[in-house]
Amino acid sequence: MLSRINEVLLSVIARFQSERGQALAEYGLILALIAVVAIAALTALGLAVSGKLDEITSAFG
Repeated sequence: MLSRINEVLLSVIARFQSERGQALAEYGLILALIAVVAIAALTALGLAVSGKLDEITSAFG
């Protein structure tokens, strides 16, 4: 009886495991990594621009 339940559970799990879902998860991870890199780059760029604007403001002030 217990082996039959295990067999049914394994067949249900096998149906829901597919390559399509795995690929979707990988694309999601890649997209998250790209977003983190873009946020870091834009933050660094924003700080650099802010520094230059402060230099310009102090030169004319």
